[in-house]
Amino acid sequence: MSTPQRILVTGSAGRVGRAVVKELVARGHIVVGYDVRPTPGLTPERSVTAGLLDVEAFRHAATGVAAIIHLAATPDDAQFPRGIPPDDSDNFVAELVPNNVVGPYHVMETARTLGIPRVILASTGQVIDGHLRADNIPVTPDVPYRPRYLYACTKVFLEALGQVYAKQHGIAILAVRLGWCPRDLGQVTEIAGGELFQDVYLSPGDAGRFFAATVEVETLPPFSVVFATSRHLHRLRYDLSESHRILGWAPEDQWPTGSTAW
Repeated sequence: MSTPQRILVTGSAGRVGRAVVKELVARGHIVVGYDVRPTPGLTPERSVTAGLLDVEAFRHAATGVAAIIHLAATPDDAQFPRGIPPDDSDNFVAELVPNNVVGPYHVMETARTLGIPRVILASTGQVIDGHLRADNIPVTPDVPYRPRYLYACTKVFLEALGQVYAKQHGIAILAVRLGWCPRDLGQVTEIAGGELFQDVYLSPGDAGRFFAATVEVETLPPFSVVFATSRHLHRLRYDLSESHRILGWAPEDQWPTGSTAW
């Protein structure tokens, strides 16, 4: 059992967030949830209901924590591919920029000014989607970006932001390119229809164990990029060797384990 720590989890009421909170609590950690909705499994005093743009609320929630696991984000593009005008709107200005660009800046500034030594940033495999589509697999963490669309572009910014704060301010940053943990039954059906999707599936159980490892491992490199998926069913799409080397973590599940466990 790792020494109990106080951990702040943003996006704690989401699919991955709930799994992370559940695992951390089970391991004896003191978890503070931060989301626009109440966090299941946490008492009201440890479930902060606010957005990332509420700087004071976030700073208060982060005071005294040993690490921040930053999962909160607008989770995808409003439309992809774009429709034919006038049905071609996007959510870049209204949601992606405030939640996925400005919000992470506030997270990192809070970590810097409060002296929080470790931040885990949830990125996405969408930042290297072009390599998957070109069958350049397994994709390693050091390949050039080939983002899918606007949402993925905000995650490229997130990773670059982490690299800057690691270098300039000495915060240990781990950027995690997550596989697909479905948020509803429609997404479960979509994953069931494609071998690629099944191979990049991330079960809630593996997600919880992965993020627990990110805060329990004794040291992290100054800045690293890793992938997190469950075990592939058909072909290895993401190289998980850095996740194992840095964290000692390996996935236990495989599609469809846990896919409908809400």
